[in-house]
Amino acid sequence: MDFYDLFFYLSMGGGLLMAFALGANDVANSMASAVGARAITVRQAVLIAALLNFVGAVLLGSQVTATISKGIIDPTAITDPRVMTLGMFSSLLAAGVWVLVATLTSLPVSSTHSIVGAILGFGFLVGGPEVVNWLKMGGIVMSWIISPFFAAIIGFLVFSHIRKTIFVSHDFIRQSKKWGAIWMALTCGLIMISFFYKTPFGERLDLSLGAAAAVCLVVMAAAWIVTRRGLEKLVPDPAAGAEGVEQVFRKMQIFTSCYVALSQGANDVANAIGPVAAVYVLAKTGMLATKAEVPIFMLVIGGLGIALGIGLLGHKVMATVGEKITTLTNTRGFAVDIGAATTVLLASNLGLPVSTTHAAVGAVTGVGLARGFKAVDFGVLGRIVIYWVLTVPAAAFTSVLIYRILDWIVS
Repeated sequence: MDFYDLFFYLSMGGGLLMAFALGANDVANSMASAVGARAITVRQAVLIAALLNFVGAVLLGSQVTATISKGIIDPTAITDPRVMTLGMFSSLLAAGVWVLVATLTSLPVSSTHSIVGAILGFGFLVGGPEVVNWLKMGGIVMSWIISPFFAAIIGFLVFSHIRKTIFVSHDFIRQSKKWGAIWMALTCGLIMISFFYKTPFGERLDLSLGAAAAVCLVVMAAAWIVTRRGLEKLVPDPAAGAEGVEQVFRKMQIFTSCYVALSQGANDVANAIGPVAAVYVLAKTGMLATKAEVPIFMLVIGGLGIALGIGLLGHKVMATVGEKITTLTNTRGFAVDIGAATTVLLASNLGLPVSTTHAAVGAVTGVGLARGFKAVDFGVLGRIVIYWVLTVPAAAFTSVLIYRILDWIVS
């Protein structure tokens, strides 16, 4: 077995570790609002996320191409394929270990920023500061500030609207049926836009803006009609009061959670498997590439890793995001989902490397603040922010350390 074959098999193990950590942390925190609001149990969240993430990764994520260096370093500036092989393997291990450490301490971090930090550390070590795309790094730093604040504002506004139009009203049930159908139509529109422009399968459809808008409008109209009729049967008793309202939004939250799990599998599996694909290309051709198509068997391994991660350790991060920052109900959880999803969609289309983790935590905080400062545990929030700031330097330092040790062993 030569050097490249050996490190390809080792990288498969590293990719599985990264996928496991991604499932335990990133995927888990996206399901946290539904669990915290009691729309679904932890066991149901694990089953939904594991199954739909696997399906999303293997079916919708097929033929996804992974940017080898995440745009952080210029891979053509590192001309020795052995150095790039060692660097990608070191980056995978470093990012996976950091996300796993954060998971074991029950704190949500961005797996994307972990792999970015790890590749930055290795690239800086072997190529110097000139191979690093500092403009891209600046955008990532800006996203730490923009995405949580933006998601917090949207979550705050959505929940404030629900409270003003439904809970302050004299007729809870009639207003919840009216606004529940409208919010469901808007949610379906958001999901369709996200599907067309944020999943590899939707991008392959290559619909024009007009065609995509027409499909979205049809889906929104259908969702409004179906929801109106469904809510008439679901909440027939006007005396149901506030619990009847929560029942309406509970059903809507299950729907949004299923979509989040499916799209996350399609998109995020490349974070874990992208560097493995880089080593795979190097092992097969001995040449560097800026992008690589991820083979289906790697997506299967990535999907299995994500499913195992959320199944075994996902409950830790779910508890922090869904229960410890603020108390969530179904209406609040629904506002969190809308705030996080809208932020990720808008920021991504603007070219900002936004993190779903940061958006979800920001939206939870915004919804909590809608009930006042005392409703938010700023101690928990402070520990989360410290881990966000530490993610890039910690992953970079670990990557450098692993690379140095491996380089010494194989030299």
